[in-house]
Amino acid sequence: MNDEFISDLARRLRKLVPPSAQGAAKDLETNFRALLQSALGRSDYVTFEEFEAQERVLERTRSKVESLERTLAEMKPGGD
Repeated sequence: MNDEFISDLARRLRKLVPPSAQGAAKDLETNFRALLQSALGRSDYVTFEEFEAQERVLERTRSKVESLERTLAEMKPGGD
């Protein structure tokens, strides 16, 4: 996960802190950042571009499998 994204999200969360707790806002932002890095770091994420690339690979593979299934069906005695 991108550190800049996590820092931005932590800053946004800090801004949601009520005025009465603003004295602890910097500490809260640090804790938010650590929590986000920990939680998001355990997950496997891919970029949208990586997802699209894998989607294209899957579509080509699916097309090849369907073509091979048709060829195999045509080769069977009696056909389907």
